[in-house]
Amino acid sequence: MTCQNTFNDRPREACGVFGIHNHPEAARLTYFGLYALQHRGQESAGIAVVRDRRIAFHKGMGLVADVFSDDRLELLKGECSAIGHVRYSTTGDSVVANAQPFVIHYSGKSYGVAHNGNLVNAHILKKELEESGSIFQTTTDSEIFLHLFVKNLKNGLESALVNAVTRIEGAYSFVLLTSRGEVVGIKDPHGFRPLCLGRCLANDRYVLASESCALDLVQAEFIRELEPGEIVIISDDGVKSIFPQKSVCPSACIFELIYFARPDSRIFGKNVYLTRKAHGRQLAKEAPVDADLVMPFPDSGNYAAIGYAAESGIPFDLGMIRNHYVGRTFIQPTQSMRDFSVRMKLNPVKELLKGKDIIIIEDSIIRGTTAKTRVKALRELGVKKVHMRISCPPHRFPCHYGIDFSTKGELIAATKSVDALRDHLGLDSLYYLSLEGMLAATGVAQPENNFCKACFDGCYPVGFDDIVSKTCLE
Repeated sequence: MTCQNTFNDRPREACGVFGIHNHPEAARLTYFGLYALQHRGQESAGIAVVRDRRIAFHKGMGLVADVFSDDRLELLKGECSAIGHVRYSTTGDSVVANAQPFVIHYSGKSYGVAHNGNLVNAHILKKELEESGSIFQTTTDSEIFLHLFVKNLKNGLESALVNAVTRIEGAYSFVLLTSRGEVVGIKDPHGFRPLCLGRCLANDRYVLASESCALDLVQAEFIRELEPGEIVIISDDGVKSIFPQKSVCPSACIFELIYFARPDSRIFGKNVYLTRKAHGRQLAKEAPVDADLVMPFPDSGNYAAIGYAAESGIPFDLGMIRNHYVGRTFIQPTQSMRDFSVRMKLNPVKELLKGKDIIIIEDSIIRGTTAKTRVKALRELGVKKVHMRISCPPHRFPCHYGIDFSTKGELIAATKSVDALRDHLGLDSLYYLSLEGMLAATGVAQPENNFCKACFDGCYPVGFDDIVSKTCLE
């Protein structure tokens, strides 16, 4: 089940995972790692550590800083291995039972897992497991991996890992913790979601993280990204890699580069900031227009807007000021004030914008409600012309790999042409970056063969239900 937020039409991130092996401050460094990954999930947070050959953990609803106090971290203190997770619910209810890491005790040992992504065959596997006697404690697809994993533990850790990953399909980056202190990183064969390996500069301990920005915060050097289909086992013997599945065409999520990842991260071999700036430059080449200034709707369009302004020669300005103290738990008082939270988050600089022709750069339009409210506010304060440029193609197809637009009806570009959407939003002009331009601007060799772009073109790398892999929907 996908959890929706009626008043937020921005796409929501999947999750963030972190792991560290045998460090004297494992719990605290995991806390900081999750803090750096907070943008990937704000519903819940959790940390699991090895303690006396068993796994202790704490998790709760809310932001990392709200879930973990100094006292709580002290209870998890000690030289040990740890994993952590921040979550947005893409599968399963938004309740504490579904917060991760999941920890189980089996045959005198403990195991914990944290997952970023979405398993497309979860319903099939869950039915099979329940019929064979498995009992589920949550409604998320992530727990399925643990059930498959323990069924083969009699043959050893590696065998259990291999058997589990060969049964699951979809997008997954897992970190796994064993009661012996091993930390395991797993990436699906298509490499949908990012996962990287690092090493702490102070004491040579190894770290796993969804994004390299987490390594920077804990002062770990970036070693490399995990390869698609790779399993990395970190133990006292060092780092071991195995590749249990056949090589397939990589399908890294292009939307990670466009929107999800932090701009100071390096994912899929590219710097996120520079990639977004390159998308803005390409957008200026494809859709030039005369105007007085280029501006983003902070913070999503900032970096593409810098690129657009640099390429076009039109000045860049911050015409909207973001209130950084508005939390996502704000409740709207009445239906008649349904746009109140939108206005709380961003406020226009009236003297800068009044009487001007402006170009707004955004990274995406998903449901359109927020953009419409903001354009209306600009018109009301006296902006002459409002042009909008989007640094990716129109989202016309649902995502089944861990992003929260899982039905076509949620996507306004699936039901409206670009001209109709321009009129709906009250714009003077609207242009989306072409698919070819977006891919070329990544700077990746043969990008059409390296990225999943199903939300734009309907070509799904991994089949689901009755949709065959690589089928392109009309």
